Parts: sequence; structure tokens; C-alpha cells
Amino acid sequence: MPVPTDGPWLDEAAGRLIRPYTVSGGRTRPTTDLDLLTLVMSTGDVPRTHLDPEHSQALGLCQGPTSVAEIAAHLGLPATVTKVLLSDLVDCGAVTARPPDSFDHPTDRFLLEAVLDGLRRQL
Repeated sequence: MPVPTDGPWLDEAAGRLIRPYTVSGGRTRPTTDLDLLTLVMSTGDVPRTHLDPEHSQALGLCQGPTSVAEIAAHLGLPATVTKVLLSDLVDCGAVTARPPDSFDHPTDRFLLEAVLDGLRRQL
């Protein structure tokens, strides 16, 4: 589900009318250890608690394995707020979270050179 582009949540001049800390209930730390590359996916279980609109939107984005960074971008929310929302969904059993597949040798010189080349092409 995309983030609404009109209505009471957004204003063209002011941007998002609901501040991010309000979306997370003022919380700044998720209860589950998540980083930007953590993959989250819906379990198919219906949460027994009421979901806020942002929780429902995040859950809708978790139909397949999706990174925290992708969900934050789709929601238009800071990563920290997104982590709090997703950890709520993990806590109620609506989504699972797992670290991404790791590289065999994360400090492999070939990999680091490929990343550096890609960054140089972007500049």
C-alpha cells in the first residue's frame, strides 16, 4: 500500500502533518534488533491488537522478503521510526525478521573494489 498523497496526513506546503515521533508513540528504540538490511516478511497471522494506519501500511509491504530500508522509503518515514513499527509487528507475530544472506568474505578485496567503482560512477 502506498503512502497517501492527500487528505489529513499530508499537506503540499508543510509536508507530513503527523510528526514521525507521533507515529512511533514517542519511542525511539525498537524492541527487536533490526538494521537497514534486515529482511522482514509477513507470517500471514492476523494481529490480535489494533493496528495503526502506519503499521498496516508496513505490514502490506511485507508480503515478500523486504528490507527495512525499502519499507522506510515506501512509507516516507525515517529508518528509526520504521524499525519501531516493524518491531511492533514482530512482537505481535505478524512479521518475521532475519538478517540478510551474508557474504562469505565481507572484507573481500574484489567486493570492496566493486563497491568503490560503483560509487565513483555515481559521482
